Amino acid sequence: MTKMVKAATLIGPGDLRVQSYPFPTELAPGAVLVKMSASGICGTDKHTYRGETQQYAGTEHATSTPFPIIQGHENVGIVAAVGPGGARAFDGSPIAEGDRIVPAPNRACGRCRFCLDDFPYYFCRELENYGNSLTSAVGPHLFGGFAEYLYVLPGTPVFKVPEGLPDDVAVLTELFAVTHSLDLASRMPRPGGFAPGDSVAVVGVGPVGLVHAAKAALMGAARVIAIDQFDPRLSIAADLGATDCLIADDNTGATIAAVHQLVPGGVDVVVDASGHPSTFGTAMSLLRDGGTLLEVGAFVDLGPVEINPANLLGRNLTIVGVAGEDARGYDTTLAMLAEHHRTVPFHRAVTHHFGLDDADQAMQTALAAGDAMKVVITP
Repeated sequence: MTKMVKAATLIGPGDLRVQSYPFPTELAPGAVLVKMSASGICGTDKHTYRGETQQYAGTEHATSTPFPIIQGHENVGIVAAVGPGGARAFDGSPIAEGDRIVPAPNRACGRCRFCLDDFPYYFCRELENYGNSLTSAVGPHLFGGFAEYLYVLPGTPVFKVPEGLPDDVAVLTELFAVTHSLDLASRMPRPGGFAPGDSVAVVGVGPVGLVHAAKAALMGAARVIAIDQFDPRLSIAADLGATDCLIADDNTGATIAAVHQLVPGGVDVVVDASGHPSTFGTAMSLLRDGGTLLEVGAFVDLGPVEINPANLLGRNLTIVGVAGEDARGYDTTLAMLAEHHRTVPFHRAVTHHFGLDDADQAMQTALAAGDAMKVVITP
């Protein structure tokens, strides 16, 4: 009798069902089968569930979700099997059964000009995304973390989790790897960039914004201003390093004035992590002249905003779009989490846990926002 594997499958927008798939008995050379421990619901997952499926808009690899899919790309689990010839982690060490790993959410082709040059792997022209671009209609089916097992294709970056790092922190690795945006800003010369002692405002402290606030504090920001509509989120942001917490006012002018009162002239860096383009103009208005805007939230195409180029140029602003995490930053991210997790309560970002059979309830909880931050499915 064929062993079956359960997975929460998104048949189409709003239609999430637990289905069964054949257990992968044969692995391709270099493939890794992972017994899932935890998979976080990402903002992208919520967009896809709502039917907002256009990703990497304006690029040669713009995609729309190929339903049905198994969602889940923020994953941590235990290696259950390795394909013929073995497999290696991103650092070159061999992967063995029983290793606890975090697989990257993307697999690059390794052939295009971006793969062959010094670019983050999400620039790849033939990028494959677990939980997004890989349909469960095609064997071996298990290409997302909302499942008992995850099939990791050969060539996918894989990272070993440091011993003692809790799953509720390791599951945040992909999110924290997106904060390479702050590392990028730290390498910029003035008038832009980020340096210890600078001020940072984070607009929207859902999970992506929250980890940017925590990372900015760890990098030596003198002031980290967290802005959100929901007070429970701000409370967690304060625990993770935010020095000031502001409830976002429906009157954006009031929010802008409040930030400028805290930091006369405006902040050095703004991280726009709201996930909606409507905050883009507000984010620009929070900056000092010469400041840097890191746009990390508007990954899914929800429409354009109006920008006055004269304002951008006259104020010498720098705008950096960040389309995701950088695989080259995973090992240092895991090391940072391992170093600080006993003194910084990263685990507070995970507010809800659900079993696989309750995946739709997990999604509804994540969509409701409010007191929900990172909602995790634990198969």
